[in-house]
Amino acid sequence: MSEWWTYRPEDFLLFSPRVYWRLFELHNAALWPLHVVTLAVGLFIMLLIARRSAVWTRWVPLTLAVLWIFVGWSFLWNRYATINWAASYIAPTFIFEGALLLIASATNALSFDERRPADGIGYLMLGFALVGLPLLAPLQGRGWASSEVFGIAPDPTVMATLGVLLIVRGWPVPWLLPIPMLWCLLSGMTLQTMEEPQAWAPYAAVALASAAWLWRMVRPARK
Repeated sequence: MSEWWTYRPEDFLLFSPRVYWRLFELHNAALWPLHVVTLAVGLFIMLLIARRSAVWTRWVPLTLAVLWIFVGWSFLWNRYATINWAASYIAPTFIFEGALLLIASATNALSFDERRPADGIGYLMLGFALVGLPLLAPLQGRGWASSEVFGIAPDPTVMATLGVLLIVRGWPVPWLLPIPMLWCLLSGMTLQTMEEPQAWAPYAAVALASAAWLWRMVRPARK
């Protein structure tokens, strides 16, 4: 029997890259054309943030809450768990994050009325989650069928949420950040173990979110 320190991360991987990306193909095929709706919702969120209207503020966390719960149930619980037993334990954290976002919406605890120098990073992450991440599949030769789409797959949904949380202010923000950050780290490690080139995306999301949050703490907001 080999000693435990002789094992490599790939020795613990329960699936091959082909099986992993096939999961997204099946998921996309089952939910199409819901992708059109979720992308429209993402653009709607960007519009609401850009307008910074207090009347519509609570709709942003409410919409994200629904999507987190949906992705946790439809992808993590019903699909990912079939090839990775750990997903059945991760899915409840998505439900929990959705519940936190629902509380933020119900209490109208988030606002967009202040502008910060780090807001640009939030918009960049939000835009990449909506447009850039789905393009990685065809750019890497996998075709559109395995694209990761906002509101359908975890990574773009999580990255978009991180982008929003870098723009908003309010007491729930520190409570809403840990789960998205941890998911990006876990996703990055999974992709890196599979030697997938797009592992940089979730890692970059964590790095940018951390840098923007620190910048936000030391630099004052401006009207």
